[in-house]
Amino acid sequence: MNRLMRWLLVPAIVLAPAFAFGQGLLVVVDPNQQVRLPRPIIIWPPPYPPHPPIPRPVPPPPPASYKIQELEVHARLVDQVAQVQVSQSFVNTGSRQLEVAFIFPLPYDGAVDQMTLLVDGQEHPAKLMDAEEARRLYEEIVRKNKDPALLEWMGTGLFKTSVFPVPAGAKRTVSLRYTQLLRQQEGLTDFLFPLSTAKYTSEAVEKVHVRATIESQEEIKNVYSPTHSVEIERPDDRHATIEYTAKDEVPTADFRLFYDVGKGKVSTRVLSYRPDKEEDGYFLLLASPEIKAPDEERPKKTVVFVVDRSGSMSGKKIEQARGALKFVLNNLGEGDLFNIVAYDSEVESFRPELEKFDDDARKAALGFIEGLYAGGSTNIDGALRAALGQLQDSSRPSYVLFLTDGLPTAGVTNEMEIAENAKEANTVRARVFSFGVGYDVNSRLLDKLVRTNFGQSEYVRPDEDIEDRVSRLYRRIQSPVMTDVQLQFVFDELETEAGKPISRVYPKEAFDLFAGEQLVVVGRYKKSGTAKVVITGSVGGQEQKLDFAAELAGKSGDGTFGFIEKLWAVRRVGEIIDEMDLKGKNDELVKELIDLATRHGILTPYTSFLADENTSVRDVASNTRRAGERLLALDRASGAEGFFQRSFKGSLQRATQAGPAMAAPAAGPGGMPGGFGGAGAPARGLPPVQLYAGAAELAEADEEMQAAGQTVRQIGNRAFYRRGERWVDSTVTEEQEKKAVRVQQFSDEYFALARRHGRELSQYMVFDEPVLVNLKDQAYLIEP
Repeated sequence: MNRLMRWLLVPAIVLAPAFAFGQGLLVVVDPNQQVRLPRPIIIWPPPYPPHPPIPRPVPPPPPASYKIQELEVHARLVDQVAQVQVSQSFVNTGSRQLEVAFIFPLPYDGAVDQMTLLVDGQEHPAKLMDAEEARRLYEEIVRKNKDPALLEWMGTGLFKTSVFPVPAGAKRTVSLRYTQLLRQQEGLTDFLFPLSTAKYTSEAVEKVHVRATIESQEEIKNVYSPTHSVEIERPDDRHATIEYTAKDEVPTADFRLFYDVGKGKVSTRVLSYRPDKEEDGYFLLLASPEIKAPDEERPKKTVVFVVDRSGSMSGKKIEQARGALKFVLNNLGEGDLFNIVAYDSEVESFRPELEKFDDDARKAALGFIEGLYAGGSTNIDGALRAALGQLQDSSRPSYVLFLTDGLPTAGVTNEMEIAENAKEANTVRARVFSFGVGYDVNSRLLDKLVRTNFGQSEYVRPDEDIEDRVSRLYRRIQSPVMTDVQLQFVFDELETEAGKPISRVYPKEAFDLFAGEQLVVVGRYKKSGTAKVVITGSVGGQEQKLDFAAELAGKSGDGTFGFIEKLWAVRRVGEIIDEMDLKGKNDELVKELIDLATRHGILTPYTSFLADENTSVRDVASNTRRAGERLLALDRASGAEGFFQRSFKGSLQRATQAGPAMAAPAAGPGGMPGGFGGAGAPARGLPPVQLYAGAAELAEADEEMQAAGQTVRQIGNRAFYRRGERWVDSTVTEEQEKKAVRVQQFSDEYFALARRHGRELSQYMVFDEPVLVNLKDQAYLIEP
């Protein structure tokens, strides 16, 4: 496997939490020795022969340690109250009996009531401590064990059990039952489950399962998790089930869920985050249309399926393409218009014009599908013009599902000309969704097609099922509620479009809203205060306008909504890469890419050199030049390199979370995970940094990929880079570094600093190694 393909086959986004609470952890009580919280110990990544692994010493397992085997969470959310049940299994992996106390840090003051703690089914005495009493306990443990990890939770109260034994090799199951009063923020109910302390485990957690059910007397509208990629089932408009499952991974973020209730065809909410009042803020808009009952009439639409039947589609691929066609056909609604266009060197349609869907049409179309066989060349241009030319009614939502597995080899073959022809033929603003199957597709052509035809690209790997990918997308677009949706903002009765006081909004094109879909829009804003947000779109061919009030923060008091900045940065990076991919490299965009990568720790194949300890993160000119050289890889229009670059670029543009919140264990310097108390563990063996896999034929890619696990960390909204023997906060300027205040770790001054700045900033003080950190514009060098 060459270096390039190693980059390609590592699709991940990893972000440490803005600040972590804890679902519960065991603290070993031993008056005779220091016992730190356990961390996973494993070398990342597994070496690819003949490349040798990074020479990192792996210490033997400590005599006093434990692993979390399983974590199960069930939450029932009714009105503004959560009833939560937690089951957590611990196994003593050490060589001797442990005397432990179970600690449950509260997510926020006044949140938890009626807590019951059980150890192996037996109720166990526990004490509730307020924030001040909890702070004293945390400090006591941190001082004694020389372990900064618990600083993350200073600032709120906790529940603590009395001491109980866990023999060597034994398993203990700790269960919690509690009631939690949920916070209301900007009209959204905010459920926060403290999950991230499970990163303190000697091995990856075998299973993590979170299940939350929402019940309401009113209609449930927006349901959104900014931290985890969840499955959402909404059987009706008053019930929702949210599930998250992970295996053999390590949680790195708390589980957070927003939802709201109300009435109306579309529900919208706006959250904002502005850490620096001198800079533009960040906003997130959630929109969710009403859920129609199954027996209600669905809006009429037009669907044209364009399928490749060239010779390269023979065998399994054409069988799966038939299955995808059948799925779409069987899920059309009465009164929908449809057609099927099949192409090789020639273009053939099921009907010469659009067909109205009914049972007779369905049976006839199934016969046409069964007659599809692969052979011949690939006339992409002719097929697209034939499909788009049939669409004449702009009042109906129209969708073209275009599938190909190869390059254009018949008819017009120039990609620019094909894209321009499709744009001209699309007179009704139909949305084109392309499916590139396998590595031989011209992925750049597909991205050009969807960019000028209001859709998106999906890339199907050779080992993936075509039918599964097509059916997943079709389920999403099956029931359009409002089409050609656009946003406007009104300040002081002056109507302005996005791009003036509101800028860089993603998605940036007009979009459609579908039943059951959760829309997530992010952008920047200059003007703060009360704004009227106006949504316009077409419903049943008639223009409709919705408006609602939104409050944009002038200066955020804490990092509660810090995830908005991270999510915006992820989408912006995807947009920058897309712009340079389709329109050519631009020095200004390359510089912005470097700025975002440095500030947020976003490593792509084009910016992975930031993981090199010899790279100065402040040398913008040099880093911009190096990124520009690597961006030449975007010249690859097809092949595996092009396939993966455009696949990962699209995933950034459509991201709804800033990054996965689970990780497989990875060792930091000296074999210790994370190198600083385990904060920010990596995902699936990847380094605990925002690492995006794409494609670049780079000689250093292998080494940088390994180095990233040791040299870059992201905690909250900060990126930290290991330079020499210390970690450096990316927000510390050269001038601030010269005036840095030295602080001895675990000294009185160290704890005073943690108390003064609170839990939001004390999270940056949990490194084991020396760290240069910016706390409210003052740099501190904290040294062991």
